[in-house]
Amino acid sequence: MRLIPRLPIVAPVLALMLQSAPSVTAQTQAPLPQGAPPLPQTSLQPASLVADKIFVSPERDLIAEGNVEAFYGNTTLQARRLAFDRNTGRLRIEGPIRINDGTSTTILANSAEIDKDLHNGILRGAYMVFDQQVQLASLQMNRVEGRYTQLYKSTLTSCDVCADGRVPIWSIRAQRITHDNQDKQLYLENAQLRLFDAPVFYFPALRFPDPTLDRATGFLVPRWSSSTHFGIGLKVPYFVKMGDHRDVTITPFLAEKSTALHLRYRQAFHNGQIEILTGIAKDELSTDSDRGYVLANGQFDLRRGYDLRFNIQSVSDNDFLADYDISGADRLRSELTIIKARRDKLLRAGLVRFNSLRDGEPQKFVPTDIIAATYEERFFPKTVGGEGRIGLDILNFNRSSGLPATASEANGRDMSRISADADWRRQWRLPYGILAEGKIGVGIDRVGLTDDAVFRDSATLVTPRTALSLRLPLQRTSASGDQQLLEPLVQIGWTNVSGGTIPNEASNISEFDQGNLLSLSRFPEDDAREDGLSVVYGLHWQHLDTDGWQLGITAGQIWREDPDSRFSDTSGLDGSTSDLLIATQLQFRDELTITARGLWDKALDVSKAEVRGDWRHDNYALTGSYLWLQQDADENRSDETNELWLDGSYDLNGNWTAAANVRYNIADDRTTRAGLALTYQNECVTLNLSLNRRFTSTESVEPTTKFGFTLSLNGFSVKSGNRTYRRSCSIT
Repeated sequence: MRLIPRLPIVAPVLALMLQSAPSVTAQTQAPLPQGAPPLPQTSLQPASLVADKIFVSPERDLIAEGNVEAFYGNTTLQARRLAFDRNTGRLRIEGPIRINDGTSTTILANSAEIDKDLHNGILRGAYMVFDQQVQLASLQMNRVEGRYTQLYKSTLTSCDVCADGRVPIWSIRAQRITHDNQDKQLYLENAQLRLFDAPVFYFPALRFPDPTLDRATGFLVPRWSSSTHFGIGLKVPYFVKMGDHRDVTITPFLAEKSTALHLRYRQAFHNGQIEILTGIAKDELSTDSDRGYVLANGQFDLRRGYDLRFNIQSVSDNDFLADYDISGADRLRSELTIIKARRDKLLRAGLVRFNSLRDGEPQKFVPTDIIAATYEERFFPKTVGGEGRIGLDILNFNRSSGLPATASEANGRDMSRISADADWRRQWRLPYGILAEGKIGVGIDRVGLTDDAVFRDSATLVTPRTALSLRLPLQRTSASGDQQLLEPLVQIGWTNVSGGTIPNEASNISEFDQGNLLSLSRFPEDDAREDGLSVVYGLHWQHLDTDGWQLGITAGQIWREDPDSRFSDTSGLDGSTSDLLIATQLQFRDELTITARGLWDKALDVSKAEVRGDWRHDNYALTGSYLWLQQDADENRSDETNELWLDGSYDLNGNWTAAANVRYNIADDRTTRAGLALTYQNECVTLNLSLNRRFTSTESVEPTTKFGFTLSLNGFSVKSGNRTYRRSCSIT
């Protein structure tokens, strides 16, 4: 069978769709009837018409038949037959018809009669599809003024409609649906919401945003919940678009024991953005008549590379954020900061204020009104080589209490500190493959104190330091291609702190890990520096297997000439010889990663242990961690910490996903938190069920159980992920 060749015609032929009558040119031009006047020429944008057969009838109608395709700008039309009446200027199109306007909106129809501009017309047996998901079906579709599309006796759904006649999970039937192409809105009249074709709700009038619209005023997905605190409750968020660059979300919360109103305001500027969360509530949990909170943050790019950031946190009482599941923070930090970061320079200055929500921690003893500034710079001197660093830190804070500090309690102590630091380091490659690195530097601290009965009002400390480290990396490759690295290392360091003593305000808790193994001071802040001669020795081993897995182990220990009593008993750094640090990481391709760190004391008993793991596959994910810490009064830990966290999810099938999380206190043999979640999702609906239980309690917060339920119609709500699972229309 010989196929008829398709003839391309390039001209303003899409007068057939959008413009007046065109001239027709082609590689093989269709002949005109004898005596017929030539088609008028036009300077409009060129268009293209492609069909199996194109000719001009004796009535001077331009007709295209067979696999008709017309292109004009971003608009594409496909049909079986197309006829253009030059006298009336109308298009008669026989389907199946497919029109795509260059966006994510597609129109399908059986037949159509449209004017030359596609501004007005009638389409029969029509479908309108948005974003290949939301579809509107109607017996008749009218195109009005090029802006409105009216569908009569219509059905709207985002569910797949099966050919066997199976009803969709949900649909909305309406007497008429009007689509405003300019404002991107859908207006429904006499609408019924149906679940499995059973009527559930009736709406005399209903409005939806066009699914192609990113932001539109209207209701968001409501959430139903039940908790032991508030009883049965409902949240109904309402989103208000206040322009292209700002919006507000109003969320009333109505429950048996609470009435609350939450607001979220967002605004984007040409150089930054802000977000404000706030709310008020009246409930039966507190004797306060009004409870509320404000959480605000923002970021602005200033001139000359400066970045302004702010964070404001305020709450009416200590338990509000926990009661309403807003935040689990036990200290609020409000901050205004200016930052300028380059490759070789860093400047950071800010104002900070803390507000404690902890039971038994009086606010008057918490440092507030903090002024902090940091400047760091790197440079590379050509005369001596290597890298130089200089830094300057400024810190000032006050406590509202005027009670003098004692040897064991800070009480109302106020402090101001200026710390200057200079450092130079350089690396060398020695014979036999030895890598050497030398460091030399000095730190100067000037400290002023008030409301302190133990330390002097002022002190100046000078701390010179130097260190030399040696490494010997040894590498081998096996016959199978596996690679192994063995690297012993040793460092000799010396520091000398002179000028007096100052209180340790910010370095009460110190961590010992592979990141600071070779540091000359393992205190987190400059108000405490290590002193004396020290030797660090360790070993690093790593295996890279050709099967895709790798294992790395680092071990190290510190010896000091003089023990440092400022380190706590469980830090692993107290005494002349530190605990033995062993850290490891095991990784299997991109699926499983396990990291572990432990400290072994002099008796080779574990003094601190931490394990973290992440296991991900196609249909499941599991994340967990384990932490064990000994009792330590210096770190405000009256009991040992022995806890396990697990958080996982499993795809039961293409639509159902189950998730669970648990936090278990092994020391007390009890669960502190637990949660379950079940999610169903397909192309047209998302259902979330959740159950969460908090078992712990404080002086004012009781254990709670919360149940949550949300149901959203996909296509008009926020997208929940990258994967979409569709229902199967096959008969099983």
